[in-house]
Amino acid sequence: MTHRTDAQDPSLEYANTQTRVEVGRADLPLSCPQPNQKLWNAHPRVYLPIEETGEVICPYCGTYYILTDK
Repeated sequence: MTHRTDAQDPSLEYANTQTRVEVGRADLPLSCPQPNQKLWNAHPRVYLPIEETGEVICPYCGTYYILTDK
């Protein structure tokens, strides 16, 4: 019996492959890597405060997040 991991799930994106990501209020609370990304090659999940300024940079990978519907 084999154990299926997220590394084998084709519905997930690879983590931290984009340098600029647009998110909406429906995506809050914002975390990096995002829930739709594979975690086997990612940094630890961190929650990012984007509500006040409308933008934030992940301290681990440098991904720049922009809130599109302020």
